[in-house]
Amino acid sequence: MQLRSTSMRGEIVVRRAVARDVKRLTRLVQGSRAYGGQYAAMVAGYRVGPDYVEAHRVFVAVDAGDSAGRVLGFYSLVLVPPELDLLFVEDGTQGRGIGRSLVEHMKSEARAAGLDRVRVVSHPPAEGFYRSVGALPTGTVSANPPAVAWDRPELEFLIQ
Repeated sequence: MQLRSTSMRGEIVVRRAVARDVKRLTRLVQGSRAYGGQYAAMVAGYRVGPDYVEAHRVFVAVDAGDSAGRVLGFYSLVLVPPELDLLFVEDGTQGRGIGRSLVEHMKSEARAAGLDRVRVVSHPPAEGFYRSVGALPTGTVSANPPAVAWDRPELEFLIQ
């Protein structure tokens, strides 16, 4: 399924990720300002590989007007157990509706897969975003040192 939407930047296309996207996705994760400072260890060696893209429902948002197909953001939906595993939007494009478009697409994919809810274990600074797009708090996931040295909010999307 491909979704077209309009953000404050222009027309955004959400399409299925393919193996040639993995380097871009890895750079997006590792370069995220949200994972600076105390959070840097969590993504320091993180890699999105072709096997991950093949095993899960990974979708990318691209600017329809960009002939290079620059990836502006992406998400990964794991079906069993239902979880929004990754959602990243390029730092310079945040606040333009791309994350909201990705979440709406994820909900549509979850609905099509027959899911009634999708769990999210949020990066602490992203909790406000998830709440703003309809996720409901369900608890806290305890720290798991050394990679994750802080508690994280747990939320869920109810899929209608």
